Amino acid sequence: MLRRINPALPGLLAGIVLYGVVFQFTGMWFVDDKQQYTIGLWIGILLAMGMAVNMAVVILDAVDVMASTGTAVRTGFWSVLRYVVVIGAFVGVWYFEVGNLLVMFLGVMGLKVSAYLQPLLHRFILRLRRFCKRDNGTAE
Repeated sequence: MLRRINPALPGLLAGIVLYGVVFQFTGMWFVDDKQQYTIGLWIGILLAMGMAVNMAVVILDAVDVMASTGTAVRTGFWSVLRYVVVIGAFVGVWYFEVGNLLVMFLGVMGLKVSAYLQPLLHRFILRLRRFCKRDNGTAE
């Protein structure tokens, strides 16, 4: 389903989760409050994943609307709403002291890191698929 929205979206989401797992295991060695760290990180990772899906849907919608009517008014609304939700999440985490805000920000930055690494991750996945097919005897 995600591939129908945008072919790069599954790889982008996988990169965000991989980024979160790497940060989870490396950061746990250096913090005192592991619960705050973990909650902040995964709230940030979930926000990054939500932002990625929202951007992909908005881009798809904008392309469809531009093709039919020539104007894309809702694109700006959804972009602003996306950032309002992120700011609201940061305010909520800060107000209720649920997680670490700095680590939450680093989790959200997983979207940027994954976007830059997505072509490399995509090539790695394709090579891994070819290697697995070759080991199973299905490829020559």
